[in-house]
Amino acid sequence: MSKDIRIRKGLDIKLVGEAEKVTAEATKSNVYAIKPDDFHGIVPKVVAKQGTEVKAGEPLFHSKSNEKMLFPSPVSGEIVEIVRGAKRKILTFKILADKEQQYADFGSKDVNAMNGKDIKDHLLASGCWPFIKQRPYDVIANPDVAPKAIFISGYATAPLAADIDYVLAGKENELQAAITALSKLTEGQVHVSVAKNGNSPLNGLNHVTLHNVSGPHPAGNPSVQIAKIDPINKGEVVWVVNPQDLIIIGELLLTGKFNAERTIALAGSCVKTPKYYKTKIGAAVSSVVYTAGVINEADIRVISGDVLTGNNVKPDGNLGYYHTMISVIPEGDDYEFFGWNKPIFNKISPSRALTFSWLFPNKKYDLNTNTNGEHRAFVVTGNYESVFPFDIYPLQLLKACAVNDLDAMEQLGMYEIAPEDFALTEFICVSKQPHQQIIREGLDLMLKEIG
Repeated sequence: MSKDIRIRKGLDIKLVGEAEKVTAEATKSNVYAIKPDDFHGIVPKVVAKQGTEVKAGEPLFHSKSNEKMLFPSPVSGEIVEIVRGAKRKILTFKILADKEQQYADFGSKDVNAMNGKDIKDHLLASGCWPFIKQRPYDVIANPDVAPKAIFISGYATAPLAADIDYVLAGKENELQAAITALSKLTEGQVHVSVAKNGNSPLNGLNHVTLHNVSGPHPAGNPSVQIAKIDPINKGEVVWVVNPQDLIIIGELLLTGKFNAERTIALAGSCVKTPKYYKTKIGAAVSSVVYTAGVINEADIRVISGDVLTGNNVKPDGNLGYYHTMISVIPEGDDYEFFGWNKPIFNKISPSRALTFSWLFPNKKYDLNTNTNGEHRAFVVTGNYESVFPFDIYPLQLLKACAVNDLDAMEQLGMYEIAPEDFALTEFICVSKQPHQQIIREGLDLMLKEIG
């Protein structure tokens, strides 16, 4: 029996360029890249040195603090370069892919016959453990601490986000294998959230507690669902897994192969034919973007991820490890003279002052990256609360993070949130403050001092 969750606070940002539900094969990328920075808080220790030949699934590096936590290559090929930055920090592993892919064989498993320790060891050894994140701190889960529950959000509300029901279709066997395995890693429940009135492949799975979710963004964020279903208290841990990562985990268990395939949405107003593409983690962005064609190549921004939380990558950049979409929108390098002093019909805002987007609830907007203002001190407007569906004071929490007040951060609910939960408050912020960066730095400080 499912349980309904209705989120009232939030803001849906409806943009031009939604991906059509047609899937094509992306051009095969010659070079794939894995960036340790995608795994926040992990200090990499090299396993595969430059010039080494690896199979898909074999480790590139492990965590310096836990050598059992391995990070695998998404493809077979040669490590052609390990890019380093200041103080020899490892920035990128580049793999020149083989034409014929070879996979490390981890052996197919009967999940029903495995216990929790067996599953944990198998996921660590095969490189699938980084797909499991934890709250608090929004980092890769600590395998030595059992969670009180596991959350999977099958409801995507971010702008132009990939339709989860569409990309999971036909993958029920892999999903069930992964869910069965995860259910043995917690004494609590595996909570799965789907869109109300949707037709999700997650609906009929065993070993889950199903929730129907409705409401505007950020209703699809796991943190919002955790807060409504089973809030986190001090000393408690919950795990979070992305639905597409379940497919990779499930396929590993069923076949013994680490198949880093992704079905991603290529979307945005600058894409000529926005649709879905099959590619792999770490693929060159150009192998997808220029397959579809873009409008005005000289004046675009390519984003790995969604427009609120994704990373700005060059056209020769690579798909982020956890990203399931690529957004291509106009670069906002223009200046609108006296733009603040006239009625606005082509921009979206939660406020009814000057901006009239509230008159057209179903209109789709062609927005660019212009911030329409400069960085300044926090202005108290009360707007944050209108798009923030937590029982938390967002402005006060941001200020506590800015001044490194650990006691206030703890009392104001820092354990419950991740940087992505402040993407909307950042979007509407008249002070142009980097909310997600402030929260990330605050979480890092808490993890260092308390966690």
